[in-house]
Amino acid sequence: MKVYLRQAAMAAGLLATAGLAGCVSAGSVQDPMSQPATLVPETKTGVVLDQLPPPARKLDVAVYSFPDLTGQNKPGENFAEFSRAVTQGGSAILIDVLTKAGGGRWFDVVERNELQALLQERQIIQNTRTAALGDQAPGLPPLRFAGISLQGGIVGYDSNETTGGLGARYLGIGGGTQYRHDIVTVALRAVSIQTGRVIASVTTTKTLYSVAVSGGAFHFVAVDKLLEIESGFTRNHPPTLAVREAIQLAVHALILEGVQNGSWSFADKKAGDAFIRSLETEGRAVIPVDALEPIAAAKPVNPPS
Repeated sequence: MKVYLRQAAMAAGLLATAGLAGCVSAGSVQDPMSQPATLVPETKTGVVLDQLPPPARKLDVAVYSFPDLTGQNKPGENFAEFSRAVTQGGSAILIDVLTKAGGGRWFDVVERNELQALLQERQIIQNTRTAALGDQAPGLPPLRFAGISLQGGIVGYDSNETTGGLGARYLGIGGGTQYRHDIVTVALRAVSIQTGRVIASVTTTKTLYSVAVSGGAFHFVAVDKLLEIESGFTRNHPPTLAVREAIQLAVHALILEGVQNGSWSFADKKAGDAFIRSLETEGRAVIPVDALEPIAAAKPVNPPS
């Protein structure tokens, strides 16, 4: 009789759990594991890029594509993964970084990634105006063109660059740690539309860290009964955020390299030189301090068109 009562209680508990799971769906407001959507978190490189002094003249740039050139799938230890190792939306990330560079004061980005959709919508507007107003219909203003094309892509993803671990156990109690380093590489270059000359070119890398920590213990509660407890967690650096930070550093380095070779300049040269010197003090400057004097003395150069 006791066995039957125990089985009935277990069945009732399972039914109650199933009913509760049915009432609370994933992502609902009652779901304790649900979290609200947030903006992409700021990175240290992004903060420095946002603090860039304004340019002498805003640059009109176009981004046609920024593809994943690695061709690598997501690494898997036990089976083959068909998902890509890095994001396929590199151009969207690059455009977002460009529009925010220097507080939005450095670049005017023209739409080229989805140019066909833009041209089609403009054609629809013009046809509608013509149908309503005839030959007197006003035309659309011309599209803005760029003087610089930004090209490049995600050129490398080296998985398991460094791996290792450490563990110990004593009297049935112990734990272990495993870690792995991956490296993503991004290349970015600025090309003059009129001449086709490469104005500036940079390559940046970002390291991704993955750490797994585990622990466990076991104890004989009886001669033939063993109690074992295990726990652990894994922390992986999101590859998309790593790509974004590598692109932010590439844009930052590209701006400073263009300043160095005279392709463009800061509106306030003293403020620009002071900013670069502050980066050099923190060990993050791309331009050597010795190169600042000729930049400060150079005549302002209009950006290439």
